[in-house]
Amino acid sequence: MHVKKYLLKGLHRLQKGPGYTYKELLVWYCDNTNTHGPKRIICEGPKKKAMWFVLTLLFTGLVCWQWGLFIQTYLNWEVSVSLSLGFKTMDFPAVTICNSSPFHHSNTSRVLNLTIWNHTPLVFIDERNPRHPVVFDLLENNHNSSASSPAPCNDQGCKVAMRLCSANGTVCTFRNFTSATQAVTEWYILQATNIFAQVPLQELKKMSYSGEQLILACLFGAEPCSYSVTWINTGWVKNVVSPGPLSHRGNHSPKAENFTSIFYPDYGNCYIFNWGMTEKALPSANPGTEFGLKLILDIGQEDYVPFLTPTAGARLMLHEQRSYPFIKEEGIYAMAGAETSIGVLVDKLQRKGEPYSQCTVNGSDVPVKNFYSAYNTTYSIQACLHSCFQDHMIRNCSCGHYLYPLPHGQKYCNNQDFPDWAHCYSDLRRSLAQREACINMCKQSCNDTQYKMTISMADWPSEASEDWIFHVLSQERDQSTNITLSRKGVVKLNIYFQEFNYRTIEESAANNIVWLLSNLGGQFGFWMGGSVLCLIEFAEIIIDFVWITIIKLVACAKGLRQKRVQAGYTGPPPTVAELVEAHTNFGFQPDTADHTPDPEAYPDEQSLPIPGTPPPNYDSLRLQPLDVIESDSEGDVI
Repeated sequence: MHVKKYLLKGLHRLQKGPGYTYKELLVWYCDNTNTHGPKRIICEGPKKKAMWFVLTLLFTGLVCWQWGLFIQTYLNWEVSVSLSLGFKTMDFPAVTICNSSPFHHSNTSRVLNLTIWNHTPLVFIDERNPRHPVVFDLLENNHNSSASSPAPCNDQGCKVAMRLCSANGTVCTFRNFTSATQAVTEWYILQATNIFAQVPLQELKKMSYSGEQLILACLFGAEPCSYSVTWINTGWVKNVVSPGPLSHRGNHSPKAENFTSIFYPDYGNCYIFNWGMTEKALPSANPGTEFGLKLILDIGQEDYVPFLTPTAGARLMLHEQRSYPFIKEEGIYAMAGAETSIGVLVDKLQRKGEPYSQCTVNGSDVPVKNFYSAYNTTYSIQACLHSCFQDHMIRNCSCGHYLYPLPHGQKYCNNQDFPDWAHCYSDLRRSLAQREACINMCKQSCNDTQYKMTISMADWPSEASEDWIFHVLSQERDQSTNITLSRKGVVKLNIYFQEFNYRTIEESAANNIVWLLSNLGGQFGFWMGGSVLCLIEFAEIIIDFVWITIIKLVACAKGLRQKRVQAGYTGPPPTVAELVEAHTNFGFQPDTADHTPDPEAYPDEQSLPIPGTPPPNYDSLRLQPLDVIESDSEGDVI
């Protein structure tokens, strides 16, 4: 019962609405608000009222302007960067080592058959006469002029280019180069890509450098490394396990496998130390050269492929465990005939996620399918960019590029199955729109570890030690008493932590919600002496303004409806006297006369009902407004 009573009271108040006008509401607010300024507008004289009105408007504008600036600054999602130093024993980084040449030249002579290399001609263009340029085919000695061979030309109008054709050779473009050396190298790589894409993976691995050939000696701290190489099993490549552990150069017992091998198309067989895929990562006992990784490599540059690999040395990269090594983009070279020492410092980056920066935790929110997921490695932006390019390659050229992983059901590009692939690949590679699309879709990793390297080099071995060192290494590798190694073919590496101090670079929100509220409240209190309660008062007044407006609109709508009803009468409405006389019967006699108004004046209206008896005429009858209702409780008026 009590609930019903209170609900009925609430309904009556809602029907009644505010019992004041706009002016009364504004005066009440100025008289009762806790904000400084509005009270003075209604309490002072005319001149002071005008002054306080202007000051109140001015300071209100200043508060709104300051609030806008603070809100805009907060919505910029700015970050602050903090740098902290830590000290602890750290896991040694994963080290990827590759030879600069992906294959032995002696193993590729059967595959690199020059009879199939004429699909993408290398041409010489003589543009000394712009109206009649002459194009010579450097491989077939064919050209479109009567000259049998190109004339000597040292002018800028002569250049070497590749002719790339599509649509069965009907649409051709020339890719020009400023140097003939660069042109021959790029042309050779393009042709080799076409050839190696048709060779089975196992054949490619056999043509590349094995672990026994590349790694002559390995030492981590005071313990020898295991030379046993484990091939990783992925969906992109069919991998095999090495026949058995390679014995260490000496009488040491076999250790657990420390190297994992992957096939990298640019560098052939690469070997990753301490990758941490199958076993726990190795920690570093102490900083310094004695506690790092020491390697002696035999790159065998006398058997390099001449045009495919113009650089001699070893390619290496330091990266996190379980991360894929993009050694072409992020690796460094180690020179042959030298000892390269690499001191490592660790930087750990922790970025803020959305909405502060476009970074991802694990790549699940990146709209690019990761073609490197078969390796079970962590997300990286390089993996995303390469996967994005391969996806564009498949969609535009109908085939995948040899240098990147291939999704299931697709084929690598080659001249036999896809004659126009070189032209399509060249256009896609130079497309700015393609690069921007991939950059916009790919995101940086929120958590990343970077290894800062300090590199120093010295000749190795020295002239005094060269003879006995090469004798020992030749005996260990080839069981030969003769020297089978030379300074041009060996690389020595020392990789170690310079110190155990690591830096953590962490992003944090520069402007959080506490900063925003404190600044908004400070400005409001400074300029107008207000608080949160003042804002609640202002919100109450706004609600009352809206409610008064709704009541006035409803009343206006009722008035318009009544006017439309009255507009249907053809004559004037009956007066009160006529209505009273028509319904009066003092003698309580049956009505014999028609006292109703003239029906012709109201043809569309029904006749008014005539009661049989008059209503009682009590002197005590009082007329009250309909909206005044006696409350159930004493003295409570709704």
